[in-house]
Amino acid sequence: MDIKTVSALRRLRLVSAPEAVSFLLLLVCSVLKRTTEFNAVPVMGWVHAILFILYLIFWADAWNRTKWSLKTAALYFALSVLPTGGFFADRKLRREAEDAVIATRARKEGVVNA
Repeated sequence: MDIKTVSALRRLRLVSAPEAVSFLLLLVCSVLKRTTEFNAVPVMGWVHAILFILYLIFWADAWNRTKWSLKTAALYFALSVLPTGGFFADRKLRREAEDAVIATRARKEGVVNA
């Protein structure tokens, strides 16, 4: 895996958890808006929108660089629209990156021909 692919996965991982947190906070703010006088929905809406757009940009870049199957790309997209999906995406991306590092080291040492 080349450095640009690793960077694309890292960027996607770095934005996935904050995107999930912003989604949950937006949901909380929506409930608070309807039950109290507190209205942070406009601010949280913008924060979440920016993070979601970044997630989609980084998702498209990672899909292009890693050559994911349609099923894998659809899974990561679906995780972006679920309230806690970003946390699961972060965990899966971390495992994928660790597996790639292990495979790269094994290839360098001549252990496997992967």
